[in-house]
Amino acid sequence: MNFKAEIDIMPLEAILDPQGKAVTQSMGNLGLNEISNVRIGKHITLKVEANDEAAAKEKVDTACKKLLANLIMESYTFTLTEV
Repeated sequence: MNFKAEIDIMPLEAILDPQGKAVTQSMGNLGLNEISNVRIGKHITLKVEANDEAAAKEKVDTACKKLLANLIMESYTFTLTEV
């Protein structure tokens, strides 16, 4: 079976996000003062071949923990769709 994984990786709330802070400040320059606390992360899509959804979830979880996310500074979530 083939699955498409959509992974979102974000900095932990306790970690300073310099990109997000810069964008937040720029919102004020654009007259968008109502927008605040911007956080910038990564969105990754990938294809997974697995026997079933549980095996695909395990593979994606392993990829996130071992390669895609720095768990000291980031958290991740993902969804799987059968394709």
